Amino acid sequence: MSADVEISLVVPATRQRYEQNPGLLLKELEAVRRQKQKRLVVFIDEIQKVPGLLDVIQHAIDDKLATFLLTGSSARKLRRGKNVNLLPGRVVSLRLDPLLFCEYPHLELERILVDGSLPPIVGVDTRKDIELDLRSYVETYLEEEVRAEAIVRQVGTFGRFLEMAAIDSGKIANFSAISKQVGVSHTTVKGYYQILEDCLVANRIDPVTKGSRRKKLTRSSRYLIFDLGVRRLAAREGHRPHRDHLGFLFEQYVGLELVRLSRLAAEPTRVHFWRDPDGPEVDWVLVQGDRFVPVEVKYTDSPGARDTRHLKVFLDEYPQAEQGFIVCRTPQTLQLDKCIQAVSWRQLDKILDSD
Repeated sequence: MSADVEISLVVPATRQRYEQNPGLLLKELEAVRRQKQKRLVVFIDEIQKVPGLLDVIQHAIDDKLATFLLTGSSARKLRRGKNVNLLPGRVVSLRLDPLLFCEYPHLELERILVDGSLPPIVGVDTRKDIELDLRSYVETYLEEEVRAEAIVRQVGTFGRFLEMAAIDSGKIANFSAISKQVGVSHTTVKGYYQILEDCLVANRIDPVTKGSRRKKLTRSSRYLIFDLGVRRLAAREGHRPHRDHLGFLFEQYVGLELVRLSRLAAEPTRVHFWRDPDGPEVDWVLVQGDRFVPVEVKYTDSPGARDTRHLKVFLDEYPQAEQGFIVCRTPQTLQLDKCIQAVSWRQLDKILDSD
């Protein structure tokens, strides 16, 4: 779909024109439609910079004047802004994630775990440039724009929180522990996490807590920083992780990939986890309607029966779960048990398509 009209609100002069008179857009589009004699396709970039245009856009949609493609880099300003018209019933919301593995199959696993999969980073070859680009993203966006979203005056405080959130990415969130380390209240830490979530920097993963007789199931959420390369730089870690750390990064990678795939799934799909602090745990649980698909992650190329223990417990306790998976580095799919398969990390899409 090619656009008949393209507008970038990044350009100061363009932004200022529409800030002063949002109604200009309607007059301009009516002139273009008169010339082209058809319903227009209009692309507007950084729409959050002039939220007043959304009222005009609603009128244009209702009047069948144009179809709009709206993009923006600040979801929070649109979600939380005062008197922002979110075009109810007129908009399909899509999220632009980092690349899926199927979009960059040439990369080695360890490179993905260390550098992530943002498009500009995937295309960079030298270590110096990768580090420079990731550092620039963390410093200019996460530490400045996100902090500005939080209306945080103490730069150091938010910076320390961001570092702790990156280090704890993938773990059970402990607001109290972070509040002590950062020196802010428990409530402030919770608010900071909400800002990361609103800005699409962190994915909140909620636990499965229903359908079991266990009384001690974890009820706190986990947060995944949206890209592993950004996570590493925000955590101030080097590009040569210890081998013992690769398993933890691999678990996060699988979780992020499942989250991204779930957004593209034909059937509404949510990613959760399951954990009994005194017993078994399952890294990720896909929830599709009433159906559960438990997924364990193992950084091994030779999974065995021992790796299936927690999956068996989950399958026994949840009748709505018929099949479980172990995601690992095996080159071929393996049948480890009647209802449990080991699959390659390269084939995560098969898990969502399993029946």
